[in-house]
Amino acid sequence: METRALDQVLAQLRSAAARAGIAGESTAPAAVGGKTADFATVLKASLDHVNTRQQQAAKLATDFELGVPGANLPEVMVSIQKANISFQQTVQVRNRLVSAYHEIMNMQV
Repeated sequence: METRALDQVLAQLRSAAARAGIAGESTAPAAVGGKTADFATVLKASLDHVNTRQQQAAKLATDFELGVPGANLPEVMVSIQKANISFQQTVQVRNRLVSAYHEIMNMQV
């Protein structure tokens, strides 16, 4: 896979994150002590973020079902959709990474 194709994928992910409204999080590797974070750290942080969204959506849905004051249906639905979109984006990133891995493994050296 060419680096240009990887750059395009990263640009798409950054624009999707910006449209999703992920505030306060950088899509670029974070600087830690003057060094950039490695891929595993960035990937884990992204997965943790998706997991948090899923848990928040489930809690809001449960609160609404139990009739907790302050839990309203529009907020629950928006939260569930955000969690769903985050999960779908994660699956697409995984699919692209697997595809890139297979392409690299099939290269002749």
